[in-house]
Amino acid sequence: MTANKGATDPSDQLILAGWLVDGTGGPVRSKVWIYIREGMVRSVDPKPPRDVLSGQGCDLSDFTLLPGLVDSHVHLTLSGTDDSVVRKSQLEAGYDRAATVIAAHLCQHRDCGVVAVRDGGDRSGHVLRFKTRPSQLLPVRVQSAGQAWRQSGRYGRLIGRSPKAGMTLAEAVAGDRPAPDHVKIVNSGLNSLTHFAKETAPQFSLEEMRAAVEAAAVRGLGVMVHANGRLPVAMAVAAGCRSVEHGFFMGPDNLARMADSLVIWVPTAVTMRAYARQLAPGSIEAQMARRNFDHQLEQMQMARRLGVRVALGTDAGSLGVDHGTALKEEMAIVMEAGWSLSEAVQSGSSVAAPLVGGGYSGTLAPGHAATFIAIKGPPEHLPGSLGRVGSVWVDGRRTLGGSGRVVG
Repeated sequence: MTANKGATDPSDQLILAGWLVDGTGGPVRSKVWIYIREGMVRSVDPKPPRDVLSGQGCDLSDFTLLPGLVDSHVHLTLSGTDDSVVRKSQLEAGYDRAATVIAAHLCQHRDCGVVAVRDGGDRSGHVLRFKTRPSQLLPVRVQSAGQAWRQSGRYGRLIGRSPKAGMTLAEAVAGDRPAPDHVKIVNSGLNSLTHFAKETAPQFSLEEMRAAVEAAAVRGLGVMVHANGRLPVAMAVAAGCRSVEHGFFMGPDNLARMADSLVIWVPTAVTMRAYARQLAPGSIEAQMARRNFDHQLEQMQMARRLGVRVALGTDAGSLGVDHGTALKEEMAIVMEAGWSLSEAVQSGSSVAAPLVGGGYSGTLAPGHAATFIAIKGPPEHLPGSLGRVGSVWVDGRRTLGGSGRVVG
C-alpha cells in the first residue's frame, strides 16, 4: 500500500478478508479489502485504498467474514438442559439468580457470532429488567418482550401472563410497564407429540388481535405472535403482526399471505429436531417430533419458492436447544430446505435485523456499520465452522478474539 499521511484518520482500519458473505444474499467474494472509518464500512474492494497508511491493516485471509448474526427467538432465562430439576429452578428463579443465567447465555451467543437476540418473554420479566439495569454492559444486543400475553387458562404461563380481569388485550398492551422492546402474543397452543398435525383454537379473536397490534403500533412496537395451525396464523397475519413464530402446520395459503404482506416467518425448526433427539428413542413422542420436523422442512421449502422472508430463530431455552450453538443447526436446516449459504446467512442477518432494531442492517457493505464476525476457514465449512469464531467486531471495534496478523 502506498501511504498518504494526510488522508488517514486514526480510526481507520483496513481488513483483508479471505472470503466475504455480506448478508445481501449475493455470491461469496474472495480476497477483498474492507476499509472501515469511524465504525462504518467505507469500501469493499479487491484492492486496498491507496490513501490508507501502511501498518493499519489486519490480515484475515484465512477467515470467512459474515455480518454479525441475529437469533430472532430466544428465552434467555432458560437453558436447553434436559435436567428437570435445573429447568424447574430456572422457571422459579428470582431476579438475582436469573441474571446470572441470562449473562451466561448472552456470552454463549456472542461466542457463536451472534450480536443480537430477540427474547420472547419470561414469566417474571427478568430479561427486560436485566437489559435496562443502569450501567449494564451487554455482550450481545437484547430486544425483550418482557412478559408475553396469553389468554387465561391457555398455554403460555411459562413465558408470560394474561390481561387483568375486565381488561382487553389492547388495553393490556397499551398500559404495559415498563415498556418492552416489542410485544409478544401467544395465539395457539403447542405442537402435539401424540397426534400429528393437531391444531389448537386461537387464544384471541381477530378483533382482539387487530386492536392489540394497533395499540402496540401507537407505542412504536412491533408484535411477534406464537402461532401454530392454519387459523391462528391466518389471524396473526391479518392482524398485521411483524412476525409469525413457529408456524407449524399453517399451510400454503398462509405462506402465500405472508409473502404478500412481507410478514417475517421464524420457523424454529430446530426445536422439533431437538425433541426427536432428546425423547426416548422409538417412543411415539420422538417419532411425532420427527414427523413435525419433516413437515416444517416441507413448509420451509414452499416458503422459499413463494418468497417468504424467513429469519433464523431457535427458541433457545427449549428442551435440547442450547443458546448460541443452536443457531448453527437452524442455519443448516434452512440450507437443507434449499437456501444457499449466502441466503442462509441473509436469513440470520439482514432479514432478521429489523426484528431487533437499533439501526443494525445485518449487511457488511459500504454505508453500513462494521459489525461482523470472522470464522476460521473457507465458507464451504459453514455453518459447522460457526463453532470456531475467531473474532467479533461491533461498529468497527473488536469485542471478542484477537485473530489476524497486522498487514501493511
